[in-house]
Amino acid sequence: MVNITEKIKEIEDEMRRTQKNKATEYHLGLLKGKLARLRAQLLEPTGGSGGGGSGFDVSKSGDARVALVGFPSVGKSTFLGQITRTKAETAAYAFTTLTAIPGVLEYGGAEIQILDLPGIIEGASEGKGRGRQVISAAKTSDLIMMVLDATKKAEQRALLEAELDAVGIRLNKDPPNIYLKAKKAGGMKITFQTPPKYLDEKMIFNVLKDYKILNCEVLVRDENATIDDFIDVIMKDHRKYIRCLYVYNKIDSVSLDFLDQLAREPHTAVMSCELNLGVQDVVDRLWKELRLIRIYTKRKGDEPDFSEALIVRHNSTIEDVCDQVHRTLKESFKYAMVWGASARHVPQRVGLNHVVADEDVVSIVAK
Repeated sequence: MVNITEKIKEIEDEMRRTQKNKATEYHLGLLKGKLARLRAQLLEPTGGSGGGGSGFDVSKSGDARVALVGFPSVGKSTFLGQITRTKAETAAYAFTTLTAIPGVLEYGGAEIQILDLPGIIEGASEGKGRGRQVISAAKTSDLIMMVLDATKKAEQRALLEAELDAVGIRLNKDPPNIYLKAKKAGGMKITFQTPPKYLDEKMIFNVLKDYKILNCEVLVRDENATIDDFIDVIMKDHRKYIRCLYVYNKIDSVSLDFLDQLAREPHTAVMSCELNLGVQDVVDRLWKELRLIRIYTKRKGDEPDFSEALIVRHNSTIEDVCDQVHRTLKESFKYAMVWGASARHVPQRVGLNHVVADEDVVSIVAK
């Protein structure tokens, strides 16, 4: 472990010393590839040793999981206490939350697990403190809510984003539009759909060779793809693409102009837990960012049941709805009738592949 940490530091130091220009881009590309491999070894060691530790093996429950990530004492535990029935020990000093504390937020018929992770600190990506456990819990989440102190905006956000990026968590990004398939023979075949701006064949060849991928097919579809994107494709098993909502707390301590500037940033919400300002707005944004869909069921000849919703994910189909009702239902499925935003006319008769929308009413007819 120590050797890996030292190697990571050596590579990072060498990258800092190396001037970025056309002559060094191949060397930097190789260094980035080595760094990604070492970080994966450090954070996800093979074998059963080094368990999660007290409070970290929280089983995923409910319809979605949101991880609260932030530096110590930014208000995560206070927020959790205000929106759920959970009471975490809170104080105005660092490191109060020492284990991962789960709470359940009930919203629109859905149960959302909110996980208050211990205050993440600089160096977590090197396994310092409880960084590794915090990161592994964050990777299982459907949404990361990054809680930031509005008075320390720039430095906190930059450090947290760098830490999460270093451990393979990509915030508000889609996987790179690059196809890579390993083969048993035939050498490397590298193709660009459009002339790339930041990549070339030699750079890709060098990185693949360093990873000992000597027989493969590569198709780069995005002209703006970088060597970092290509390394992410190689390391796809160690990468997680998660939506992130940046929430600035303590807005009562900043000017109105600065508050207006913060509120206009993308993927951002603002609040003051102490004054209970904007907390419900943040909860509404969490729901919106999770993109969950509520489906109401209807028996033939009866009124729809609006007392309890089935919760499915964005882009779910009638087949997913059937699975939510009972896993064997689709075997006897004949057709479904749909009322709501997804229906072209009301009602519409549909099959298993029909994509549903939020608050649709569905009546399933079996054979």
